[in-house]
Amino acid sequence: MKLDDDMMWMRLEHRSYPIYFGGLRPMRNHPVDGRTVLVVADSETAQYSDRVTAELAGAKAVTTWVFPAGETSKTLATAVEICQAALRLGCGRDALFIALGGGVTGDLTGFAASIYMRGIEFWQIPTSLLAMVDSSVGGKTGVDLPNGKNLLGTFHQPSAVFIETDFLRTLPAEHLAAGMAEVIKYGVTLDRAFFMYLERELELPAALEDQDFIRSVIRGSCYLKADIVRRDEYETRRAVRELLNFGHTFGHAAEVLSDYRLLHGQAVAWGMTVAGRLAVRLGRWSEADAARLQALLAKCRLGREHYDCSGLSAEAVLATMRLDKKNRDGRLRLVLPTGIGHASIVKNVADDDVLAAIREVLHD
Repeated sequence: MKLDDDMMWMRLEHRSYPIYFGGLRPMRNHPVDGRTVLVVADSETAQYSDRVTAELAGAKAVTTWVFPAGETSKTLATAVEICQAALRLGCGRDALFIALGGGVTGDLTGFAASIYMRGIEFWQIPTSLLAMVDSSVGGKTGVDLPNGKNLLGTFHQPSAVFIETDFLRTLPAEHLAAGMAEVIKYGVTLDRAFFMYLERELELPAALEDQDFIRSVIRGSCYLKADIVRRDEYETRRAVRELLNFGHTFGHAAEVLSDYRLLHGQAVAWGMTVAGRLAVRLGRWSEADAARLQALLAKCRLGREHYDCSGLSAEAVLATMRLDKKNRDGRLRLVLPTGIGHASIVKNVADDDVLAAIREVLHD
């Protein structure tokens, strides 16, 4: 896997695609002459659509389709609306979808692209930090059901990812901070040196105003994610990719139960906290390492005092976790840290221990 200042390659068994860190100009390396293009944006990211369409010279037709921003739009009905918009535009199997937005937009657009005419090409243009460091890379797509997150979905890789950090200048501070949850996840589960780098350098808001730091964090996160996806694209081989779900089983349950008032990154931060407490309770992780995680989350305004989980109950969280798509044979599969930079999949954890860890965090 090649990594440099401007781009890297996602190397997969049957195909590869570039991840560009230099903004939108590299779109010109991928001509769309004669093709029909549907840009999908939400009500907040549609403001950037002119910048995207300006790079699509030669396209047969370009239309931007806009949906209401927020997780509540991430439904099968919205995906069907995207497909219907594509039909109205005259999109054939040679058409191109472009996801212009955060994680919700990328998941929705990728899912629609995977089912439209049995699958067409799409690009990712992430506009949130969370999407830049995580969800735009790797090919997971999906929509939510009332029962839980991402319960319908496909693996459908983009053919290119274009990261323009200038979009972060208009991102609300709360959303920018929330994106750091996915960054910290990589350090805890995969790379001790990356975690220590974040400990040294991460001081909000100053760090996130430093473009060199932001680009470094994005490149480092994409490299770690791409390496895992290369080794286990479909989350099947020795549960390698499953390690990236650290904090997500608990966090997704919290998101659903909060009616998505919690941002995804906030929910993941809460989930990492619970998973950390459970790992300590089971003797798998040290109190010292758990404290380091909490200190780093606090630097990002992702400590427990920075968001409201007061409406959650341990019993409801556990019940919702039982619907998680990673479960096997009706049993929870939890990613628990064993040290900074290392984690493993744990099965057969007693309900009493899970409930105790959730209660400890809820009532701390």
